[in-house]
Amino acid sequence: MFLIAGLGNPGRQYEKTRHNMGFDTIDELIDRHRIPQGGIAHKGMYGKGMIAGEKVLAVKPLTYMNLSGDCIAEFVNYYKLDPESELIVIYDDIDLEPGQLRIRKKGSAGGHNGIKSMITRLGTQNFYRIKVGVGAKPQGWDLADYVLGRFSAEDREVVDIAIKQAADAVEMILEKGIDAAMNHYNGAGKKKKTQE
Repeated sequence: MFLIAGLGNPGRQYEKTRHNMGFDTIDELIDRHRIPQGGIAHKGMYGKGMIAGEKVLAVKPLTYMNLSGDCIAEFVNYYKLDPESELIVIYDDIDLEPGQLRIRKKGSAGGHNGIKSMITRLGTQNFYRIKVGVGAKPQGWDLADYVLGRFSAEDREVVDIAIKQAADAVEMILEKGIDAAMNHYNGAGKKKKTQE
């Protein structure tokens, strides 16, 4: 079984904000694969279903971003999952252009409080992650204001495509493995530039 965790903040006021890329991708997967909602447990909303022939738990922590690890660690422990091979985390990244995807097997928190919380609670930084770019914070802006803000109409179009691609990437990881997904998505932007 795989745990697919999308990070974000619960509540209507946070819908469609930059910080909710994970939640938006989970919603896409739930719709696409008709995953029934199991309700609330372990401080998160979850659904159990099948994606690419694998049993999955699709989870949105309800702890707010900075305590995401509290929810994810409870799910990992309850279902006796190995976070290094059975956990996929989707979240926003300000170091990537809006709509750019980056897939990693492991890494530091990179200043992301949700990931920081997960590393602390899980005791490892070796877990699969899909980062969805939201663009860099403009000079003079407060980081919290920026990530809790919404996209321009132009950026939103690009990001909506990226959310679908992030869901595709989850499917590819489950079907073909993390290396195949990294090769496919991480190289895409570079290849286009060299062809031009």
